Amino acid sequence: MKKIKRALISVSDKKNLKPLLNVLKKNKVEIISSGGTFKIIKKLKFKCTEISEYTKSPEILGGRVKTLHPKIHAGILNKRNNKSHYQDLIKNNFENIDLVIVNFYPFENTLKNTSIHKKIIENIDIGGPTMVRAAAKNYNDVTVITSCDQYKKLIDEMVKFRGATSQNFRQEMSQIAFTETAYYDALISNYFNKINNNNFPSKKIICGNLIEKLRYGENPHQESAIYSQDNFLQIKHLHGKQLGYNNYNDIFAALEISRSLPKNVGVVIIKHSNPCGVSILKNSVDCFKSALACDPVSAFGGIVSCNFKINKKLAIELNNIFLEVIIGNGFDSDALKILKKKKNLRLIDSTNFLVSNALKFTSSNENILIQSEDKKKFTKKNFRIVSKKKPSKLQFDDLIFAFNVCRYVKSNAIVLVANKTTVGIGSGQPSRLDSCQIAIDKMNKFTKQTSTDLVSASDAFFPFVDGLEKLVQSGVRAVIQPAGSIRDKEIIKFANETDTVLIFSKTRHFRH
Repeated sequence: MKKIKRALISVSDKKNLKPLLNVLKKNKVEIISSGGTFKIIKKLKFKCTEISEYTKSPEILGGRVKTLHPKIHAGILNKRNNKSHYQDLIKNNFENIDLVIVNFYPFENTLKNTSIHKKIIENIDIGGPTMVRAAAKNYNDVTVITSCDQYKKLIDEMVKFRGATSQNFRQEMSQIAFTETAYYDALISNYFNKINNNNFPSKKIICGNLIEKLRYGENPHQESAIYSQDNFLQIKHLHGKQLGYNNYNDIFAALEISRSLPKNVGVVIIKHSNPCGVSILKNSVDCFKSALACDPVSAFGGIVSCNFKINKKLAIELNNIFLEVIIGNGFDSDALKILKKKKNLRLIDSTNFLVSNALKFTSSNENILIQSEDKKKFTKKNFRIVSKKKPSKLQFDDLIFAFNVCRYVKSNAIVLVANKTTVGIGSGQPSRLDSCQIAIDKMNKFTKQTSTDLVSASDAFFPFVDGLEKLVQSGVRAVIQPAGSIRDKEIIKFANETDTVLIFSKTRHFRH
């Protein structure tokens, strides 16, 4: 146990101080403090010594230097059982500081609230992290508190041990403190990388806040949790049992596609992070029914994401099948009443979900792959008509829609579309020819397309004519694919011989 006789308090977040100050007063703990914190403590009518008075050194440089003083850091860092350290303190007339309560300038909030560089720089805390690191290093003798959320634990500890703290408590607070300083420095590092357009510095620091420990990972024997670079997720869980790892993975996959569709239009059905039906019909019920028709078997137990507010009529339709999760840009009250009748059905409000241009991370063992997200917005300028036959407006629109969906399907990917709706999706096959066959089989099984406007998208070029030939034989009248094959001329020749529209994309869009 280590008795607390002197405490240094310097906090940006000044709430909930009074209960703690009462305990410190009861245990006759001397308090030293700085600037704004000193004023608050005095206002609350507790005794306190200002740091400048304690060190006999005034705050300088507009407050940039106030706690960076040998009397402060020697008081924190000295080992209480080290004779040489003790002699240094006596020689310099320094005293022990047994408790350090510090939280930092609100750098993270400053980033959210302003883009003014000078203001951001002034909210980089120097003295606070320095004191915290010193106290955390010397946890054998010093208690460090970095959040007002920890006050209750500290109070309980001091009550239990009559003004002292235990080694286990100090070590736990030290671990949290070093995490806080690392996180704080990570935010600063990432800010400077961002303003210098350096996505791939020689050292990459990844930081996040724990949102929730999940029941398990992809499988019950795996542990998992979800973190966010914010203190919250942009989605709101309105109803249903706790979300799991696979749920979150599918939800984010669904929202990524939804947000690539026209505003307030579109239904996406996801199973195992792959789309199994997508439609952008304007009528919400028709849109859902069309997306479902693409592959109703795979949709069973899947996730539905509606890129609009869900109403009563749609809720009745959604309630007719078994789903794990329903996502909407809000739900009207009648829709909620209907959908909440299923106690395990998870309802997610995605109104505030925005797809950012943040980097995408994939990890394996101790290795991390990082890339920019595939957020390219498609227009007709991104494509080149290479066949003699030109597409109608409907065909071109459907081709771009099909190509957009295709980039969210695991490669090799083939997507068949008719009337703004997917009618067949072939995903994740080592052979592009097999993906073609799967998409065709799905179409023939579920929608039995006879449309003369059936189109297809491929996420990469056809290396041989056979893939395109299979699609044309199934009724496809227009195909969109990236250019780049050494056999592109053969592909174009076949399209012309079969009176097929062929469009080349200037960019490839794999999703492995």
